[in-house]
Amino acid sequence: MGSGRARVELSGLPQPDPTHLQVFAGDQRETPMAGQVRRDQGTLIFEPRFPLLPETRYTAVYDTLSAPYQLPPRAPMAATHVVQVYPSASTLPLNLLKFYVHFSAPMSRGDSYRHIRLRNPQGAPVELPFLELAEELWSPDLTRLTLLFDPGRIKRGVKPLEGIGGALEVGKRFTLELSDSWRDGHGSPLAAPFRKTFVVGVADRTPIEPWRWKLLAPRQGTREPLTLLFNEPLDHALALRLIQVDGTTGTSALDQEERRWRFTPEQPWQRRRYTVRASPLLEDLAGNNIGKTFDVDLTTHPAPFRNVPTLLRFTPR
Repeated sequence: MGSGRARVELSGLPQPDPTHLQVFAGDQRETPMAGQVRRDQGTLIFEPRFPLLPETRYTAVYDTLSAPYQLPPRAPMAATHVVQVYPSASTLPLNLLKFYVHFSAPMSRGDSYRHIRLRNPQGAPVELPFLELAEELWSPDLTRLTLLFDPGRIKRGVKPLEGIGGALEVGKRFTLELSDSWRDGHGSPLAAPFRKTFVVGVADRTPIEPWRWKLLAPRQGTREPLTLLFNEPLDHALALRLIQVDGTTGTSALDQEERRWRFTPEQPWQRRRYTVRASPLLEDLAGNNIGKTFDVDLTTHPAPFRNVPTLLRFTPR
């Protein structure tokens, strides 16, 4: 018998007949496994319809001959861990809107909030700081969870904020805590608990100001990154998706606590004029857009939001 992971091989037969071979799971011989048998010279190869399972005993039967078969144990999998939490800065605004939690492998879903705590400076859990949605906000591959602060505890003039107050306090140190009892997509617990400690700064109620960004142009004929330096940290996921170079494919990345955006093209920069397009839906850490704040004071009759992208143009050096 061969040791193929997806098939069973029976060799050493003088004139093998594919119709005489049957494979059973375990030691019972009542119902043969579904699959196809083919002959390769003096070897019969059984291709199962469904994958064979590691550490499960199988029995191949050919007329009066029988032979046991078992796949080797599955190689131990690396324990899933928290890769990063965004925003990555150590000082975050009082009206912080969300966290992004990135994992090294797909996670289970449905009871995420049970494993998440926001702790105040005394170590006590903050009461209901997050918006606990029945449909949790996972990426399609289940490796990123979006954790929203309850907007009612951020926006001024609404009952939750006036009643129990905001979840954060300026100048205080808070900790986002993720329990290692949280299970991944295979049912295994996280490798270790994760904690992000941060200091709360003043509230940010200013729209994004692209005219304060600094653009560093790359050299033509190279694949040097195009760089944008922001005057404040931006929303990690949205900045990667909503800032683009028109007509140019490549990869973008954020670093320096989400204050620097870098775009590396697939092809070298040409000697022509390029346009960088930033969507007005881009957000900073407090949910403010380009030209519009998240927390709008309607009594001041603010100007209408202009859904017009910001365009930055440059020519490689």
